Amino acid sequence: MAIKGSLEDIFNDDPYGLLDIKPAGALARNADERLVASFEEINAFYEKNNRVPNSGNGVQEHQLRSRLNGIRSDMQKVEMLKPYDQFNLLAINQKPIENINDIWDDDDFGLLETSSESIFDLKHVPKETTMPDYIASRKPCLDFANFEHLFIACHQDLGLKRRKLYPFKNEQQIDKGYFFVLKGILLYVAEVSEKEKTGGKVNARLRCIFENGTESDMLLRSLAAELYKNGRRVTEKTEKLLDNFNSISAEDKESGYIYVLRSLSENAEIMATKNLYKIGFSTTEVEERIKNAHLEPTYLFAPVIIVSAFKCYNMNTQKLELLLHTFFGNSCLNIDIFDKDAKRYTPREWFIAPIDVIEQAIEFIITGDIVNYKYEPKSEMIVNK
Repeated sequence: MAIKGSLEDIFNDDPYGLLDIKPAGALARNADERLVASFEEINAFYEKNNRVPNSGNGVQEHQLRSRLNGIRSDMQKVEMLKPYDQFNLLAINQKPIENINDIWDDDDFGLLETSSESIFDLKHVPKETTMPDYIASRKPCLDFANFEHLFIACHQDLGLKRRKLYPFKNEQQIDKGYFFVLKGILLYVAEVSEKEKTGGKVNARLRCIFENGTESDMLLRSLAAELYKNGRRVTEKTEKLLDNFNSISAEDKESGYIYVLRSLSENAEIMATKNLYKIGFSTTEVEERIKNAHLEPTYLFAPVIIVSAFKCYNMNTQKLELLLHTFFGNSCLNIDIFDKDAKRYTPREWFIAPIDVIEQAIEFIITGDIVNYKYEPKSEMIVNK
């Protein structure tokens, strides 16, 4: 066999066409878009594993590490990618290309990666079952202008406390039109594909828009897994009108208020009960309704604090209140209280459930999805029936 005298000889001596790899049709993007897309795959790896990819942990990870090294060695690419460098991955410069290994490492756009059989395909090796068949990655959101005002409004609502941040509890909270915070970055669920049930679990492909101008088409359960670890849920507006999201006009009839209260009772048993809230209905302003709370058994003969209040139009709010009481009925407070004349009362409108779960139930009632769920007191979660 002849000794190859140069790099050109090596590439020319390819009888099986192993190195004759052409970019797939999906690469018909401009160079900047390809570079950003390739770097977002590295960002996605760091998000999932909380570390940069290493060369000794499998072929896929080796390719990401090689790509990162190639980007780091090119200052023009580093400057271009700085706006997308969420995790400061470009801070370390690597050595320039000097040999054939460096050529393989400098594959920023993944041009040497192919779905067809290649020298990187491993045979007779157990498949890594922990890796999904499809890995979503962030890319520039070309129509971000259509969503930017939503992020601005959400930040304003959070600043004015019209929205709240709560720990992420379950994947049923993920739906179109909802906001979440993932590792400090606000994201908006713009689209949800048709949901499919596999192995008893519901899944769907999402279109998630991030406030930094990128987007991702991750799966619902993949987003849920990340939110469990590093996320928060953003509630709907606390002043949101429960009118099935229709505009309010002069013809609409105000029905009253659904409110959620927390007790300031000094009763030892009540004080020791965590996540205890009253869900009630009032035709008058809530502040007016509760001004004499310390005199009424329904308020446990103690002052209360308003946690949430929902102004309602065009609906039977008493039935809504009854539906909430039924939904949380298995977590109702069971206690007897006595007035100054030793008369016994047993209030039935106080429930043991986290406030974010209560507000989530109200949102599900608005959308009509409440019929698909139930509340489990033991786990303090809303789950599928």
